[in-house]
Amino acid sequence: MYIVTASKCKVFYVFPLKSLHFIFDKSSQNPCQIWNFCLFSKPYLKQDYVYLVEYAKLFAMGVVKAGNLDIMTRFAAVLHESLHFEMELHRQYAAEFGITRTDLEATQPAPANLAYTSYMLQVAANGSLAELVACLLPCAWDYWEIGKLLKLNHRDTLETNPYKKWVETYSSETFGSGTQWLIDLMDQLASGKSETELAVLEHHFQIASKYEYLFWDMNDKKQDWPV
Repeated sequence: MYIVTASKCKVFYVFPLKSLHFIFDKSSQNPCQIWNFCLFSKPYLKQDYVYLVEYAKLFAMGVVKAGNLDIMTRFAAVLHESLHFEMELHRQYAAEFGITRTDLEATQPAPANLAYTSYMLQVAANGSLAELVACLLPCAWDYWEIGKLLKLNHRDTLETNPYKKWVETYSSETFGSGTQWLIDLMDQLASGKSETELAVLEHHFQIASKYEYLFWDMNDKKQDWPV
């Protein structure tokens, strides 16, 4: 899928959703037809939880780097939602797999997970607010698009689906409005920047997008530290 962000005239590339074959049922002719709910495994739940701990720090850093109270307030609100709602959703699903909160918080990030969050936090610490947003946007946008697609494809059976709450969370108007705000903020922050500056934002966005793919791939292949 091609998306426009960081500038209404600047086109960035994000991996096609259909390439995330491990999210969708591999037996289907259309990879976007049936979701592979086996994705919800202990490794995924534990790795995604420790990822969210680090990802939430980006919103806290957004508060610090915000140029006005409106942006500061929005970042603070998203941070609150992430810490008190999104992570609670993960804890609830983890409990169904026999994973306690103590287990989640004791999880060590796998190599791809650590590389992904370290990259974003390094950029956020040393770069501008625009660079921070370029790094955190792919994950939010990815989950929103997947959530909407799953809700559409499973609309007739969603009520009895054990992952109904997960699908509804990431396809919800609340999550979508937050993601759209980040998209709009990216455009706003990039407005008037030079081609050189836009190239930096594009680089961060693409690297974070590739890491997002690697995160899903890591969980599909159950990759961890080999030593």
